[in-house]
Amino acid sequence: MVSAAILGIIQGLTEFLPISSSAHLIVVPWLIGWTPQGLAFDVALHVGTALSVLVFFRNDWFLMARETIRGLIEGHPLGNPQRKLAWFLVVATIPAAVAGLAFGDAIEGYLRSPMVTVITLTVFGVFLLLAERKSEKNRTMTAFTWADSIWIGLSQAVALIPGVSRSGITMTTALARNSDRITAARFSFLLSTPVIVGAGMLEGWRFANMVLHPAVDESVTGWPVLIVGFLFSAATGFLCIRYFLKYLQSRSFTPFVVYRFLLAAVILVYYLR
Repeated sequence: MVSAAILGIIQGLTEFLPISSSAHLIVVPWLIGWTPQGLAFDVALHVGTALSVLVFFRNDWFLMARETIRGLIEGHPLGNPQRKLAWFLVVATIPAAVAGLAFGDAIEGYLRSPMVTVITLTVFGVFLLLAERKSEKNRTMTAFTWADSIWIGLSQAVALIPGVSRSGITMTTALARNSDRITAARFSFLLSTPVIVGAGMLEGWRFANMVLHPAVDESVTGWPVLIVGFLFSAATGFLCIRYFLKYLQSRSFTPFVVYRFLLAAVILVYYLR
């Protein structure tokens, strides 16, 4: 139960901070020696973070849904900022969805290793640092274009590789296109919603197949553990989004870059030992 709570907190924090949730969920059990909780537990964590981002941005999603429907009915799908943002998010989601379906299993089989995580934490930490220092940070969400949406969407597909960080690389790309920090984070969080929900649905489908075909050798985690992981993931994710956006109002991404470098160094030392 304690490990479930800790992993739920880790998922809730690292899903939205630019430090890679996949890296932490691979490395923490590896360093401590915990046995993986199984597919059902992964589903619970993803559902928790999906709920947190849906609840936090509920007003944004309601406005976008309403305006998208109105735009289609009126024949002006890009008639206002909410309608444009909705379609920008749709376009930006496509690359990650395609890449996940095409390469997800291969990445799970070959790239979930400590050394891959060390490399990606470091390399993409450097990219984030460069973007933080070079970006003009003078563009808001209303200035976004189709090109911004496509580039951010393509970068999100790369985040399938452990250690890259979905939030980190999308914020990096937004900064590289001169977005201000708050806009980069908000677009990244909104873009995370379909991805996290989709990942949870996909893992739920796999879990359903596992239950329907018990010949598959997979242990089923008990309900108390699933509930603890879900609750801690959802609560931590909500608080993380709230306070991270406040943090970015006056501070930079540099501390998270330093953290990525330190985490990579710790992993490398433990791996070599």
